[in-house]
Parts: sequence; structure tokens; C-alpha cells
Amino acid sequence: MAFIDPYGRTIDYVRLSLTDRCNLRCFYCLPKGTRGFAPSDTRLTFDEIERVIRAFAVLGVHRVRLTGGEPLVRKGVAQLVARLHQIPGVDDMSMSTNALLLEPHAEALFAAGVGRLNVSLDSINVERFARITNGGNLDHVLKGLFRARQEGFDPIKINMLVMKGINDDEVVPMARFCIENGFTLRYIETMPMGAGGMDAVSRYLPLDVVEEALKAEFNLIDDISSGGGPARYKRIAGSETKIGFITPLSRHFCASCNRVRLGADGTLHLCLGNSHSVGLREPLRQGIDDEELVALIRKAIALKPWQHNFNQPKTGVNRSMAATGG
Repeated sequence: MAFIDPYGRTIDYVRLSLTDRCNLRCFYCLPKGTRGFAPSDTRLTFDEIERVIRAFAVLGVHRVRLTGGEPLVRKGVAQLVARLHQIPGVDDMSMSTNALLLEPHAEALFAAGVGRLNVSLDSINVERFARITNGGNLDHVLKGLFRARQEGFDPIKINMLVMKGINDDEVVPMARFCIENGFTLRYIETMPMGAGGMDAVSRYLPLDVVEEALKAEFNLIDDISSGGGPARYKRIAGSETKIGFITPLSRHFCASCNRVRLGADGTLHLCLGNSHSVGLREPLRQGIDDEELVALIRKAIALKPWQHNFNQPKTGVNRSMAATGG
């Protein structure tokens, strides 16, 4: 069964936030001193999450990505993965993480069914990483990455948010790091989300500039083999290393959007860059049955807009990326 939105796009992918909390304080996402995290009793329980993902699977969704905040700050993640991995129709389990806690969890996550990882990493300079993240330990992140590679996660994608005057001088060094270690690299443009995101937009750099800098160092070849997401990929000639460009502002990809986001509080966000949403927590706790839940989600998809509002920063989304689910 295909799950189709009002514009004919097939929705086959749910990004599932396990928590809005994080163990880092990146200035563009959760600036230092951020308050107002959701109380723990407002988070969906694992039983509730399983019910929602089963409903999505009935509708034809087969890809689930665990996100946050930082998903690994929530206890029992591997057990949840094992439960979701058993749902008929769910055949692709992945995770977005900052990798700070990845080393001790990698073995259990892989065994439970997570096959792919996206790791947020904006700098491989120890001091700069600590400044961007307000105290993050790069060594712990790297240990997590290398342990994940050892366990067999494939692909491991590095997500680098490129910010003018912050880390744009690391575009080429990050590519070399990924070539040396067998990681896929994806550069991302800043987005106007929440107070931190609006600050990051002042550092906006279109990725055409990044691509030109890479072309001065490498021979880039078009690559269409990596699909399913918003990145436009190139491959570095003479290697298997893939370089992706995620360009929500300079070259948006709304026409091919295939996803929705489930916040940790049960809010179903129909668009990252818009406020269209439907709450699922209260219906779940008021006793909605499985058929009614499927019908509610099907009805909700009718609210999915054609495109985001990121190019209208004065009407930017007033919620953090952590609260939305990455």
C-alpha cells in the first residue's frame, strides 16, 4: 500500500525522535542555557512508539530513523530498536547521533537492527569542536565512529553543517578525513529554526561555494546510487567516497520529500520548515484503537504542505531542530 500526500509524493520514511534532550549544546541547535525541555511523562513510551510505527507500517512506511535531541541519552534504545525491527514491513532502521555515547552502545545497536548511521560532526579540530558544541569531547566522538565502523555499520555518513567564518575552512580537510576512514560526507546549509538556527543563518554559505572549493582539490563525478534522501551526491574519482550536498535554501528538494517526523512528545510534524502538525499522544492515551490510529495518520498526511518556509526567514519555524526530530 502506498502512502501518498496531497501532491502525489510517496511517504515511506519516518524520523522518530526519542527525546528533545541532548548531551551537547551546539550554538545553532540548543544554545548554552537552553531551557524548556519537555517533561519525561510527555514523551511517548516505547509501547506507544511501537503502536505508532506499526500504524505507519500498515500505511506502507518501511524506513525508520531514530533521532533526538540525542537518541542515545534515552535509556533502553537498543531494546526499542529490536522491537521496531520486528514490525512487518519495517526493513530499514537507522540512527542520527552526535556519537558522543556511541562507543559503548554500538555493538548492541547493530545487533538489534540499526544498520546505518548519520553522525553530526562540524569540525575535526579539537578546540573548534568544543567551541561549537559548548564543551563536547571530540575524542569520544571519534572513538564512537571507529567502533561503529568496526561493528559493521554501513554506510556511516558524516553530516557537516557548513558555517561561514566558523568551519568553512574545514571543507576540504573533512573530505580528506572521510576518504581516509571510508565515511560518506554530507555538507548541509544552515536553516532558520529556533533562536539558535536564526543565529546560524547569519553564517549561511550556499553549498555551490563548497562544491567549487572541492573541485579545486578533487575530481568530482556525479553519483546517483545513493538515494532516498535530500542529498545530491558526487563521488571523488579514484575512491568510493561519496560527497553529498543538502541545500534546503539554495536549491530546495521539497518536490521529492518522502518523510514525516514524529516528535518525542507524539507530535507528528508534516514538514521540517512549517508548523503543520497533528498530536498523536492524547489520542493514544485516550484509548484510540489501531484502526483509528491508522485513519488518524492517513488524515494527518493531508496537511503536508508543498514546501517549507525557510526562504522566508521572518516566518521561520519557532521550534528547535531538537524538538522537531532532526
